[in-house]
Amino acid sequence: MAVVSVEKVLGMVSDLRRDMQVQIDELKSELATVRARQEGSSATASAAQEVSPDELVMIAAAVTAYLGVKVRIRSAKVVQSSFAPINPWAQHGRALIHAMHDLRHGRGR
Repeated sequence: MAVVSVEKVLGMVSDLRRDMQVQIDELKSELATVRARQEGSSATASAAQEVSPDELVMIAAAVTAYLGVKVRIRSAKVVQSSFAPINPWAQHGRALIHAMHDLRHGRGR
């Protein structure tokens, strides 16, 4: 049977506490770095989401040419592209709504 002194246990606990504090400090600095990177990318992403007046004019011209009637664009927003990461919950919800449509009993029948 091994005999362990209280001083030895307290020393080991102190060493473990020091090691854990070093790890906590490293994780805090990594978290700060990730948050800073996220804030920078979200600022550029929100700027990319805006539709410029030139783009609105081009959209209006294209729709006018297609329909043959003068149109006025009231609002426009950038939607997620098919190559961007998709939220699986949102995708599943859309699939359920599409599945609910009864295509056999459409209008006019």
